[in-house]
Amino acid sequence: MASVTSSRPYHIIIFGATGFTGQFVVEEVARCAAESPGGGSLTWAVAGRSRQRLEDVLKHAAGRLSMPELRTDIEIIVADVSIEESLALMCQQGLVILNCVGPYRFYGEPVVKACVENGAHYIDVSGEPQFLERMQLEYHTKALDRGVYVIGSCGFDSIPADLGLLYTQRQFKGTLTAVESFLEFRSGPEGSAGHDATWQSAVYGFADSGSLHKLRKKFGHKPLPVVGAKVKQRSFLFFSKEIEQYTIPFMGSDRSVVKRTQRYLYEEEQQSPVQYSPYVGIGGVFSVVKLLCGGLLFWVMVKFSLGRKLLTTFPSIFSFGMFTKSGPTMKQIEDNSFSMTFYGEGYSEGTDPSQGRPNAKICTQVIGADGYIVTASATVQTAVTLLNELHSLPRRGGVYTPGAAFYKTSLFERLSNRSLKFSVRNNQ
Repeated sequence: MASVTSSRPYHIIIFGATGFTGQFVVEEVARCAAESPGGGSLTWAVAGRSRQRLEDVLKHAAGRLSMPELRTDIEIIVADVSIEESLALMCQQGLVILNCVGPYRFYGEPVVKACVENGAHYIDVSGEPQFLERMQLEYHTKALDRGVYVIGSCGFDSIPADLGLLYTQRQFKGTLTAVESFLEFRSGPEGSAGHDATWQSAVYGFADSGSLHKLRKKFGHKPLPVVGAKVKQRSFLFFSKEIEQYTIPFMGSDRSVVKRTQRYLYEEEQQSPVQYSPYVGIGGVFSVVKLLCGGLLFWVMVKFSLGRKLLTTFPSIFSFGMFTKSGPTMKQIEDNSFSMTFYGEGYSEGTDPSQGRPNAKICTQVIGADGYIVTASATVQTAVTLLNELHSLPRRGGVYTPGAAFYKTSLFERLSNRSLKFSVRNNQ
């Protein structure tokens, strides 16, 4: 574990510890600290706007984990995204800030700015492409100059997608050229639900989708080269033989995150880029009807301020119960799981990708528990990996995706030992 100087008393500070995701992160950090050599080499604190609510979170975690010492031994830092001085003071006390305060398009940048200016590394669980890419555009050079790492999207579902594709590349014997991933959710008898914060991110993200295209033009990137055969795009809705259910393109940040990783590996490591298309299963015919009706209503409503107000005020109604203000129950979380299956194709060793069609295939899979459990585990393990293997990260700072940042580290192994299972299903 990296040493902590007298001016930086904490390895990790969890900002937004009172939020739905933040509470799971608190418990995971507590577990990791208890498991570290001597039981106390990983030092940490919680931060947020309300001291009372932070005390309640520590009390709840102490009860669930049977660690009464959390109520007295863990420091509380009061910090607010609207008060720049409080963020600066927070960042000056920690080596890594885990930012769990979303939606990030509204609350993320002040924390990134404070981390860069005060020399603290930054990690978040954002699934918002516009925020993630804008932070890269505006803060990469500043972070590089300050020796600070800013690493977004370190939770579910971007970690399984980004690292899952890198795992597939490593397992493929030859030149992997294209991958499709299929995300499936498995729920217990009580079903599943997402938290309101995720729903809000989706509402505002779709409403402002035009800005993302303008943002990407500012990078001035040349298109990544297409190696081998170009993959044909599937229709918006189709029945997938791979997972035997109706399927649509995944609308989250996975494609954005993976493409940024592939660009980094192509430009910095001279690796052959992989075409990537993520999909998610939605179920049977009844689910298709709900999607079409709900999706049409959603697309109309996000275009107007009143519509967005209604969507964010009544998430359960307009998402058909998929998202709620309270989020999933602990029983739902304990019963839920996911799988992400990667179908790749390419050219076997010794085959020239410029000649003919792909002649080799591979199928890999990443499986894990509920997304909130995976998010907490993945976020904490990225922080621990950063603290322990700083020498293996790219350059000396900057804004990166998880795959780009941790490509040469033991993060794969750390996650495999805790929350995710990577496997090869077949290799033809």
